[in-house]
Amino acid sequence: MHLLIFDLDGTLVDSKQDLIDSVNATRGYMNLPPLPGELVAKYVGRGAHALVRSALGETAPEAEVDRAHTFFIKYYGEHMLDKTVLYDGVREALDRLRTKGHTLAVLTNKPVKFSERMMAQLGLAQHFVRVYGGNSFEPKKKPDPVGILTLLGETGISKTKTIMVGDSSVDIRTARNAGVQACGCAWGFQPETFAAEPPDFLIDHMSQLVERIES
Repeated sequence: MHLLIFDLDGTLVDSKQDLIDSVNATRGYMNLPPLPGELVAKYVGRGAHALVRSALGETAPEAEVDRAHTFFIKYYGEHMLDKTVLYDGVREALDRLRTKGHTLAVLTNKPVKFSERMMAQLGLAQHFVRVYGGNSFEPKKKPDPVGILTLLGETGISKTKTIMVGDSSVDIRTARNAGVQACGCAWGFQPETFAAEPPDFLIDHMSQLVERIES
């Protein structure tokens, strides 16, 4: 059996526009102009608070970041599925892997309540034994390996049979820190970061992961 641990944003779901819209709504609330979408996308992956801090600028006072974060959480919670969809082939790949008896989990830095609700509303909650978010092991987040190590302990599956699947160097570093394989997704938000943190293998479509597991 394999344990396959998936990142969420940029890996399973194309949530880019909802995140961009929510960040720019937050900047509007703070009387700041909108940011280009591609710049916002580069800020995604380190958790909601880090996203808001990056969007406000590293010199923003902590009290202002906290105020903006509170607004962002409320706004994004109301709009996170306005435009978010599964990437092509994700549902079919997860169906196949689950049918074949593999153990699937989500490990993301998105707040866990949003992650669980997103998976439920997209009809994928039943596919995963666990959905862990950025506040599941506070204050630790990816690339800290605590999420992967917890899943290894809960499932009893060995590191040699475990793969972390993600779209950025954060996911690759998380896999390295936990001592498991890393699969990179070429379609995500930050595949350019693989130049600094190369995965063990790269896929252009989720069906390629299924093919590799079953070969």
